[in-house]
Amino acid sequence: MLVNNAGVGQVGTAEEVTDAQLLDMLAQHILGPAAMVRTALPTMRANGHGAIVQMSSQGGRRSFPAVGSYSAGKFALEGWSEALAGEVAPFGIRVLIVEPSRFRTGFNRSDVLQLAEENATYDAVVGNVRTDMTASDGRQEGDPARAAEIIRRVLAAEDMPLRLPLGAEAAHNLTTLYETQLANTRAIAELSASADFPDASHAGRGF
Repeated sequence: MLVNNAGVGQVGTAEEVTDAQLLDMLAQHILGPAAMVRTALPTMRANGHGAIVQMSSQGGRRSFPAVGSYSAGKFALEGWSEALAGEVAPFGIRVLIVEPSRFRTGFNRSDVLQLAEENATYDAVVGNVRTDMTASDGRQEGDPARAAEIIRRVLAAEDMPLRLPLGAEAAHNLTTLYETQLANTRAIAELSASADFPDASHAGRGF
């Protein structure tokens, strides 16, 4: 089994985060896990089984002001891992994308959480986010030990899902996100479909 759990958070608006800081988020949250997966896959394929756990975040499916650079890495990890799951399933290898809310780890510690240089122009927009991210250390709702047990239980299930929202906040927020996005997609579906050539075939790609 491979568990990709490395990474840190970063707080900063799009204008505040530098190219180097954005690249660091991508390196930690997609390039690092991808390198680990490439290393582990030959052995897993040879054994005919294996499991890859990608620690993403609820921020890998939804984002909000001041965490765009962090979410960019987690969004990338989720898309890459979704494709990976289909590629390795024929070899008996399973992929689980874990999407936690806030857990009582070192994530929000002042010496861990990365902060971009603040632009006072955005204080009224993201000031509450900055405060929340830096003040929640030691007060997060999630229990890491309970989370680990749930991940083990899900991995042992025959009908293991691709994604595992973890924590009450993640379950609530992602459920709301999916319901809203589904309603929006249905509302605009007819207009969206009108972008195709009128005589186009709509067989659809299943892959």
